[in-house]
Amino acid sequence: MADSIQVRDLGKTFSYYEKEVGIRSSLKNLFHREKLLKTAVDRISFDIQEGGIVGFLGPNGAGKTTTLKMLSGILVPTEGAAKVLGFTPWERKIDFKRQIAIVMGQKSQLWWDLPANETFYYNKCMYEIGDAEYRRTLDELVEMLGVQEVLKVQVRRLSLGERMKMELIASLLHHPKVVFLDEPTIGLDLISQRKMREFLKAYHEKYRATVILTSHYMQDIQDLCRRVIVINRGTLVYDGDLAQINHSFQNRKIVKVRFHNDLAEELARLGQVLEEKEEEITLEAERENLPRITEELMAHGAAGDFVIEDIPIERGIERLYERKDGREDEDA
Repeated sequence: MADSIQVRDLGKTFSYYEKEVGIRSSLKNLFHREKLLKTAVDRISFDIQEGGIVGFLGPNGAGKTTTLKMLSGILVPTEGAAKVLGFTPWERKIDFKRQIAIVMGQKSQLWWDLPANETFYYNKCMYEIGDAEYRRTLDELVEMLGVQEVLKVQVRRLSLGERMKMELIASLLHHPKVVFLDEPTIGLDLISQRKMREFLKAYHEKYRATVILTSHYMQDIQDLCRRVIVINRGTLVYDGDLAQINHSFQNRKIVKVRFHNDLAEELARLGQVLEEKEEEITLEAERENLPRITEELMAHGAAGDFVIEDIPIERGIERLYERKDGREDEDA
């Protein structure tokens, strides 16, 4: 199967200036100011096959949105190369723009004072979608998202969840072959998040669009993506199966203990304390220390509840971030 997206040593550096508070600093900056550089994306490379759906993860400021903006042609990179559907994105050719879509949870393409269906019709004309195809596609998307009753309501009157559904419809009317989704469920309640995931899964299964999804909600990633690309401080730190992220931590377990005596200090010597509350402690411990933890609890007759769990996927991703930041403990 061909690759829809090819990225080679892609990088983006921004210049900026700093200024102290006060009139004196303002006057000084009129005559001299030091230009500083910030590397947002640092020579990353990856390929995504046609029809794939990939999670794109990283902490705030990692470079995720900057990367999506370069791949969609909004930004021009400082270095490197990329091909999306065979096009160089920042050349912004018409045939390229007709085949992609980008949805940003914190940006809107809808006209605030008009109903969403006005934006839909504008996009129909812009993408030169035929009348029959437009009506068929719109009816299908509206039914899948359950927004029939609010199509004629001003966008400003819609809830956040309803607005995000309208954003998706506006972006998918022309059946793009590549879709960039940047935090599409941000700020939504749990029910709205679940419905959005169900829609994205159904849409992807039907149309086999290539999708890159960023989200800070791990449930979005776990429900939709098998493969994830993780970046931190602009650098790629992991590219592979989501299920394999915790492979390097397979000899470590999460131990949650409720006790009635003061055992926190003793237990802390057998693992890394992740959380400590009154009569409750959560440890990350080596598998080989589990018998010693059990013995300690039984010897004191202290265990009210004793639960052993695998390292959660969120914790595994955090450890990837820590490794890039140089904060990983030696025994991890």
